[in-house]
Amino acid sequence: MSSAQTIKTAFERNAKAISLRPSLAMGTGSSKCRLVQGLQCEIEEGPWKFKADMSTNAGGDASAPTPGMLGRAALGSCLTICYAMYAAKMDVPIQTLEVEVEADYDDSVLFGVFEDRVPGYRQVRYTVSVETDAPEAEILRVLDEADRHSPWLGVFSRPQHVIRQIQINALK
Repeated sequence: MSSAQTIKTAFERNAKAISLRPSLAMGTGSSKCRLVQGLQCEIEEGPWKFKADMSTNAGGDASAPTPGMLGRAALGSCLTICYAMYAAKMDVPIQTLEVEVEADYDDSVLFGVFEDRVPGYRQVRYTVSVETDAPEAEILRVLDEADRHSPWLGVFSRPQHVIRQIQINALK
């Protein structure tokens, strides 16, 4: 398990390298999602493989987390990790840290019932629980600083430029 000092050292090393060569911070992630059967998808990126599915009520087999669960988990895990990184960077001790993400949704658009509504979450909330000996002001400073730098909080908080490309392969 990484110690706070190991995390701080890595943080500072990466920040210094990026300040000297900003191009080091740029990259492209690529996940491939392939329909297996029914609504079950296999997801692969690099060495990682996992699955997504829908509930039986939605026509799936409930064999894996839903895309909504994975999206909430992406936000929650990003915040948790970002808080730990900034706590280490700022020398603020944290014994335990937990982030719970809740999202209100309306599936009427998904099922084509109300076309005048916007798909997606109506509201996203997250609760941060911290166990620490540090003063509250220091914890709030860490959380605020980490929130300002969280990639997934940025994704959830502002519109994204999304480009769709299509490739159709004719069966022979």
